[in-house]
Amino acid sequence: MSGSDAVGAGAAGPDAEGYAGLRIERARELARRHGWASVRVLEPGELMTMEYRQGRLNLAVRDGVVERSWEG
Repeated sequence: MSGSDAVGAGAAGPDAEGYAGLRIERARELARRHGWASVRVLEPGELMTMEYRQGRLNLAVRDGVVERSWEG
């Protein structure tokens, strides 16, 4: 999906793993719409804490595009 804002099968929603390929702005919008309590954006090389927080969506982003997403 390389930078696309398209939403198709297996796309972003309440499942934490469906945000890869979306632009960060679109991913944040969809995450809030689907009820995620918070969204954490992580750029390459950025340090992150390892505590698990239910309801937090983590987005690993490179060049404005989500590469990986997970809950915690």
